[in-house]
Amino acid sequence: MDGSTLKIASGSKLLFIGDSITDAGRAQPVGEGLFGAHGTGYVNIVAGLLSAIYGDHQIRVVNQGSSGNTVLDLKARWQRDVLDQAPDWLSVMIGINDVWRQFDLPLQTEQHVGIELYERTLDELISRTKPSLKGLVMMTPFYIEPLQADAMRSRMDRYGEAVQRLSTKHGAIFVDTQAAFDRVMKDWYPAAMAWDRVHPNQTGTTVIAKAFLDAVGFDWRRN
Repeated sequence: MDGSTLKIASGSKLLFIGDSITDAGRAQPVGEGLFGAHGTGYVNIVAGLLSAIYGDHQIRVVNQGSSGNTVLDLKARWQRDVLDQAPDWLSVMIGINDVWRQFDLPLQTEQHVGIELYERTLDELISRTKPSLKGLVMMTPFYIEPLQADAMRSRMDRYGEAVQRLSTKHGAIFVDTQAAFDRVMKDWYPAAMAWDRVHPNQTGTTVIAKAFLDAVGFDWRRN
């Protein structure tokens, strides 16, 4: 098989940006290179599979996730960690902390990022960056909770819907990360993938990595 289904062209630089789920202990200031530079999360799995299965494509993977970030934090470091890196492909997954701070720190409203500000800021960042990109992937935030009526799950779904709207607007590849977890939660209790329903273990990170790779046309049968 020639791997022509993969949407990411040979020689591309693929950059991931987001919060702790993306960060996962990556190297600073740039998550690229040897000795666990990509961290221990989904970016590391994606990088490993692209190297092992699509070695002939020579796709360069960079991890610029930062723990605790909201979309406002991304905005503050966007020039340095995205634009200055000049990626060909960009993958963005942000929103968990934008929602979570509304629940674990309900009285510290200065740390909350409402849905309107979230969507507007993310829209601005993508609009600023899209002209220089060959490809864009937008991934929903998630909460590993099967009960959709749960307050935090319900609100997270709204932020995911904002990501879907922006993905459609900007012609991005859309990855419904929450839907990927929903499928797996038919067989696994949330704690089996994340003790706090947010920070995934190896099973959870693999769910995210697979969702991303499926979306970009990864051929799991390629040899």
